[in-house]
Parts: sequence; C-alpha cells; structure tokens
Amino acid sequence: MKWKKYKIKTITDAEDIIISTLYDIGLEGAQIEDKIPLTALEKEQMFVDILPESQEDDGIAYLSFFVEEKEDGSLEVLGESTDEAAVLENVKRELEELRRFCEIGEGSVTVEETEDLDWINNWKQYFHQFYIDDILVIPSWEDVRTEDEERIVLHIDPGTAFGTGMHETTQLCIRQLRKYVTSETKLLDVGTGSGILAILSLMFGAEHAVGTDLDPCAEEAVAQNCQVNGIRPERFEMMIGNIITDKSVQDKVGYGCYDIVVANILADVLVSLTPVIFNQLKEGGIYITSGIIDDKEETVVEAVKAAGLKILEVTYQGEWVSVTAQKQLA
Repeated sequence: MKWKKYKIKTITDAEDIIISTLYDIGLEGAQIEDKIPLTALEKEQMFVDILPESQEDDGIAYLSFFVEEKEDGSLEVLGESTDEAAVLENVKRELEELRRFCEIGEGSVTVEETEDLDWINNWKQYFHQFYIDDILVIPSWEDVRTEDEERIVLHIDPGTAFGTGMHETTQLCIRQLRKYVTSETKLLDVGTGSGILAILSLMFGAEHAVGTDLDPCAEEAVAQNCQVNGIRPERFEMMIGNIITDKSVQDKVGYGCYDIVVANILADVLVSLTPVIFNQLKEGGIYITSGIIDDKEETVVEAVKAAGLKILEVTYQGEWVSVTAQKQLA
C-alpha cells in the first residue's frame, strides 16, 4: 500500500484546528513537526534514554497528512475515489477558509509519495495506560492491574482520528466536570471527538449527554467507546454538524436545556461558539471551556463576559487554560 503525503507549512498555534479541519475532509494520520519543547509527561512517554537536543521554538510547524493510493493510481478519501489534484485543491480551499477567522501562517502545501505504512496499528506501540488523577485511561490491548481495580477506569481506543485524554486541555476539562456534574446533570459536549469528556461525565453520574462534532467519524468512535465503558446508548446522543453556523443543529440540540456545556476547542472557535452556547444553557448552567493557549486567555474571558456569562474560575496546566463560567438567573 502506498500513500500520498500532503505536507503543510503553518504555525504551532494553528496545528489543532488544521488537523481537525482536514480530518473532516478525509485526510488521515496527522504527523506534526515543530520545535515546541516536550512537556514532562511527554518526556516520560519517550522510549529513549537520552533525548535529542531541541532547537529554540520558532513558532513554525509542518503538518503531514496521508491519503491511500490505490493500484490504479487513484486516491481513496472518505470511501470514494479521487485524484491527487482534487485532494490538493480541497486542502488549499480549507486552508483559505481558515484564514478568514484565524492565523495559519504561510499555509503552503507540498505533495510526495510515501512507502507502505500501517497507520491503523503502528500508533498502538506508543499509547499505553496512564492516569488522570485517580482515573485510569487504558486501551483495549492492555489489562487493568489488580491495584487499579478500585479506580475509575476509562477504556479508550482513539484510533487515528481522536485524542486519548493525555493532552492538558482535556485534563483541565475533566477536573472541572468533576466539580459540577451531579446525578441530574444534562450535558452538552461540543467538539466531542472520541467522547472522552461526555463519557466520563456519565461515569461521574450525569443523567444524559449530547455530543456534537463536525467529523462523521466521531459517531462511530463515540458508539464504540460507550460500548466498552458500559454506557447505554440512550444516555449519550451524538449529532454531526456545525452548531455555530447551522441553525438546524442548534434546534436539534435544543435551547435552555443543559446544566453543563463543555467545549475543548481552540480559542478562536470559542469566541464564535460562546454567544451561541448561551442559548443552549439553562439559567444557572455551567460553561466549561479549554483548548486555550495562555496568550489567548484574555480573548476568551472577554468573549465569555460579552456573551453575558459570569466568570467563575480560570485554571491552568502547563501553557493551557480552562475558563469556567455561569449563566446567571434571570
């Protein structure tokens, strides 16, 4: 099997949103090259004795995506046959669309052919069980040790498209959810991905969860992760679509009916999302956000205030920020 590699020159602040956007159009196996220093946790995950000396972070990032090339030279994207030029055109169009509301740097794209790669299975050698406070996060190919049997155990297989919960922003959201989830909580998770935040909220005791995501793959990922964690299908409803711009999605999600809305999305998206989400929250409802790099903290705080929400708490982990707010009673 051969793959076409689409390599984008961008900036580190745009990595997450470009990866999410291009997954939506069927590109896979995102590979990130940048000079951001490794966190302590990332260093622990490295299987080497001596780490290479890193260069000073220059803010530049290269993102590589991979599309399967079939025997006849055509490419397969989202189960349909296409060609190199069409995929390149789609990538460039999506990048230009992103420029309308966030900085992406140069945004140039190069294309080359790679040798045979097993993207579905190779990543498994790097993902092992780990802890988020007293929660054990574990993939299906590892066993729960006897000493961990009393912990909250989250079984998660992220595959190639979604995260594992290891990122600081996810952990910030989890800690805030534990503070506010009750047995009566109805929760909305915007940008659900693999469903980690909503599934853990249900495990914490929430009554019901609704998730939204742009990526159709999220639907299957959520269903699988609910099943392995013993979450009944009727407790977690998944919807695909853009809640920011699509009123039909907003209508389906519902208005004034959520005790908690959680959104682990980039700061620029949160600015657009927050005025919309105000309408989904109940009076007194809690709004938990993350995905905010530290120099974007004030931008999100001001957007939350402008939407009519009261800031309750700002928390930090590494260079990432979580903002928690509340919709005031009328």
